[in-house]
Amino acid sequence: MRRLAATLALLSLTACIPSVQAPRGRPATAETPERFARCVAMMRAEGSKVEALPNRSFDNGCSATSAVKLVAIGIPVTNLGAVKCALAAPFARWVREDVPAQARRWLGGEVVRIESFGSFACRPVNNQTGNRLSEHGRANAIDIAAFRLRDGRVIRVRDGWNGADGDVRAFLRALHKAACGRFGVVIGPDANAFHHDHFHFDMGGGPYCR
Repeated sequence: MRRLAATLALLSLTACIPSVQAPRGRPATAETPERFARCVAMMRAEGSKVEALPNRSFDNGCSATSAVKLVAIGIPVTNLGAVKCALAAPFARWVREDVPAQARRWLGGEVVRIESFGSFACRPVNNQTGNRLSEHGRANAIDIAAFRLRDGRVIRVRDGWNGADGDVRAFLRALHKAACGRFGVVIGPDANAFHHDHFHFDMGGGPYCR
């Protein structure tokens, strides 16, 4: 009975994770100018065009350090501001490798633009007062909302995740699964109502995939 109670308590805690705090299973990697320079050089060697940004810190705890501006990473992505290089590198690979491959497989088409809800935003988790600082407040998160194809179709997470088109559902789930292999934390529509219309990627902890 005691073991059952402990198990139920653990399950209850796990169910709350997406809206409060993702599990912290990875030790933080210290940011240094040398690590940042290596990350920027690696991204450029992989084919990304990026601009290194100066470090910024704010009195309310928000910051954008070791960050880059993504100028060109294969497919244009709207609304992105500063992004930590440690997140920008796997994100660029996801954009260049996973998105085109899954679009061809499931939609028979080509993604020409990815629509995001942004990266840096100084706010708490889920924009709920009292929550801890979001990884967006550290330029360490990206929210992806939709994919525009060359033939004019727009695949939105909001409409497609549980929509009537099975290929669209498969496309979005394949991208979500691929993201889970690249980012520390991936949160989508199955996690909670706050993410019904987008995928959230960050490198602030994890591994966590829902």
